[in-house]
Amino acid sequence: MNNARDVNVREMNPAFEILDISGDAGLRLRAGDMRALLEAAALGLAELVTDPALVRDDGFERVSVTADDDGALLVDWLNELVFLLDAHGFIAARAEVSMTGPHGVKAVVRGEEFDPLRHERRLLVKAATYHGLSVRRTDDGAIVAEVVLDI
Repeated sequence: MNNARDVNVREMNPAFEILDISGDAGLRLRAGDMRALLEAAALGLAELVTDPALVRDDGFERVSVTADDDGALLVDWLNELVFLLDAHGFIAARAEVSMTGPHGVKAVVRGEEFDPLRHERRLLVKAATYHGLSVRRTDDGAIVAEVVLDI
């Protein structure tokens, strides 16, 4: 089984960066709004789990999440995506997120069933955590977040 040390800190996409955290993995996210931040988080999670270039987006799942604040929304969102993978074998290629309120979203998550013959198995992500969680607005109005994922 892979561990977090196998995932180098690298810029994967302008919206997210994978963090190498001893015993865990993390994502650093940056976006102009929460909708884009959650979409970037879905891509970051896919990158941790497999090679997202190999994931087709011909299937979809609908996801709704409501939380008390931005941090809880990020954690709950990622945990819904982890649940889709664990319970249904569904790996996300991308997400189309719509805000339903200040801390609520509805999304269409596009992807397919994880196929071990086609999809590289990287990290087994168990859950997003509140440990080290931060979500803040920068002076230029962007949202920057860091979240730790239990592997």
